[in-house]
Formats: sequence, structure tokens, C-alpha cells
Amino acid sequence: MPKICPVSYKELCRVLEAGGFRLIRQEGDHLVYTKAGVLRPVVIPKYSSVPVFIIKNNLRTAGFRANATLSCWGNRAFLVGRRKSAVSALRS
Repeated sequence: MPKICPVSYKELCRVLEAGGFRLIRQEGDHLVYTKAGVLRPVVIPKYSSVPVFIIKNNLRTAGFRANATLSCWGNRAFLVGRRKSAVSALRS
């Protein structure tokens, strides 16, 4: 399994949006995303480098499978696992 490393909040937002999440509001330095069928909103802090523990917690909250992880590859974040459409959306 690829190692998870810190990414910018913009990259994390792209991954969530590719997974079907929508930005519903911004409160201060936090972006709040929701998706139908997901019970809790996903909150992304606007950090230049989001720590790994926040990425893991947000992926769990978003309902991504355990093997769907973020990894740094070049300067881009890619979703590895069953969400192949998210990967193709990020590559374009």
C-alpha cells in the first residue's frame, strides 16, 4: 500500500470533488464538503500542507475504503484503489 504523505488543501479538495462531494460552505479557514449518503460533512482546513492524520480522518469520514489512499506522486495527489474515475479526473 502506498504511503500517505501531506498534501495541500487544494489537492485534497480535488480528490473529494472527483469523488462526488460538493463544497457547501466555507467557515473561516475551513471548507465543508458533503455528499448524499454520507452522514457527516468532511471539513478541510486551508493549510498549505494538510497533516496525514487529518487526511486519514477525512477519508474515513468520506466513506473511502481502507485501501483507497492518497499518495504523493510527483507534486500531484492520486487516489489509489477502487475509485478509478477519481484518478482519471485528477490526471486531466
